Formats: sequence, C-alpha cells, structure tokens
Amino acid sequence: MFRGNHPARVDEKGRLKLPAEFMRRCKDVYGDQFYITSKDGKRAEIYPLKEWEKIEERLAQIPSMNPHKKKFLDVTNYYGQMAQMDEQGRVLIPAILRQAASVKGEVVVLGSQTYLELVNHDAFKAELESQPLTMDDQAALADLGL
Repeated sequence: MFRGNHPARVDEKGRLKLPAEFMRRCKDVYGDQFYITSKDGKRAEIYPLKEWEKIEERLAQIPSMNPHKKKFLDVTNYYGQMAQMDEQGRVLIPAILRQAASVKGEVVVLGSQTYLELVNHDAFKAELESQPLTMDDQAALADLGL
C-alpha cells in the first residue's frame, strides 16, 4: 500500500528518483517494472506493472466496442509508457506527460494505495487551497463507509 506525500525532484533528463519508502515497497513487492500514464494529463500515475496488469485484466472483460473503454485506452496509451527503475531508484517520466503535467523540478509524489501520483508541487498546492475537502465531501465519504 502506497500512502503519504513525499516531496521529490524530476531531473533535467526527466527522471524521478522514487522516494525511499516507495522504492523499498517496489523492490520488496513489485520489482522494477512500471507503467506510467495519466487519465487527465495533469497528474502522472506510476503503476507497478503488476498493478497495471490487474487493470488490463478488468479491461479485457469489457467489449472492445465500448466507447468508455476506447476513450480510457486512448488517453492512457497517449500518455503511457513502460519504465524500468534503474539502480539508483529512478524512473523516466514520458516526455509528453512531463510537459502536459508540468512535472519538472520540484514535485510531489503521493501514495494512492496501489500506485503513485506525481504532480507539480505549486499546482497541487493551489488546487488543494481552491478545492478543499468540504463537509459535503466528508458526508459523501461517510455514506460510502469511510
């Protein structure tokens, strides 16, 4: 399980050094293969390959002509790319995604249970401030059992 916020940097070559806690979990549980993609171009999603393959298994159950499946695949393939963690614990973020999500320099790596999210630090902070967790949000979560 990935959780928490870990400030990090994407270097000039587009490589993200995974925060130590996340890197340990990857090495212990998942290995060094990742699928890096996005559903909106604003956040990079770094999936251990084993977790992405679970999504692909569920997608395989949906008819190929389903327009929602097609749209999902179009977006995640457009931004997506396989990546392998190097000996220093770095993964290369796809260039098209680095540009779209402005993930260069100071970034935030967030644990999202089965994958990591990589976001521009300043944009993420502004989003949190402009769209705080409201009482309505908390009530909706309570209805879901949280």
